[in-house]
Amino acid sequence: MASQLLQKVREEIRRRNYSYRTEKAYIRWITRFVKFHKLTHPQKMGKDEVVEFLNWLANERNVAASTQNQALCAIVFLYKQVLEEKLGQFDNLTRAKESEHLPVVLSRSEVQKIIRLVEDDARLMVELLYGSGLRKSECLRLRVKDIDFEFNQLWVRNGKGKKDRTTIMPQKSKQKLKDQVKKVRLLHNKDLNNGQGSVVLPKALSKKYPKLNKTLGWQYLFPTTKISTDPRSGLKQRYHRSSSYLHKAIKEAVQETDILKKVSSHTFRHSFATHLLNDGYDIRTVQELLGHKNVKTTMVYTHVIKNKGSVVQSPIDC
Repeated sequence: MASQLLQKVREEIRRRNYSYRTEKAYIRWITRFVKFHKLTHPQKMGKDEVVEFLNWLANERNVAASTQNQALCAIVFLYKQVLEEKLGQFDNLTRAKESEHLPVVLSRSEVQKIIRLVEDDARLMVELLYGSGLRKSECLRLRVKDIDFEFNQLWVRNGKGKKDRTTIMPQKSKQKLKDQVKKVRLLHNKDLNNGQGSVVLPKALSKKYPKLNKTLGWQYLFPTTKISTDPRSGLKQRYHRSSSYLHKAIKEAVQETDILKKVSSHTFRHSFATHLLNDGYDIRTVQELLGHKNVKTTMVYTHVIKNKGSVVQSPIDC
């Protein structure tokens, strides 16, 4: 019964063209929800059991607000889209506390210090994280067709919130991007000669244009070195570089510096936003480049600027 239910969840997720990452997360949360209630079938449970699980996450497991919200989204998806049942309002739900931590921001010199030490194609990835304000997943999922050399911009397809947007192309990275496209072209031609060369496409496109997956434009800008089996279709295709590859490259580069800040791929996006605001660009422009739905999300970077240690002079320095 459990395996049949989870299979139905997978089918509904894939029908809506959600990412494989979202699929795994939803399956994991639904499984945890069922196990929490001692393997009781969700159809025999309802709003009260959902609230009990979510409150346990907040009160006993002390999860972040984003984690609790992801669990909520997964369970609501199960009931609404798979079981076709309405849960109603969660009146007694205890919301996990939103983090009040300010984002870690690197100085311009620290950014350059790290970039110089990042190796291989991961260096260009980090340049785009900082120079274009991309999220890690957005950078990894870039396709050749998303690089617009004529208008000096990058297209971010199906970003957070399932929205498309454009962002700036760093001029310092333009030639490197052209060289990267050449590398992808050579690799793609090699794959085609070996009877391969296909990539994963959005479901609707793959059905409407069955040959599109072998065109250069749809190839990933940062492809893996090996062809792998797609976990959904079972077909052998070339995927994009993994998040662990980029994480490792950044971690190793930071370890070679004297920087003691906690640096992740997202730190470069934080630095992108903060430096633009510091240079006088208006917050609405930065909001659009980042792809934030609400300007309040972008406002956190103004707090980072206000809290800079160099703004207020210590009395001991007078």
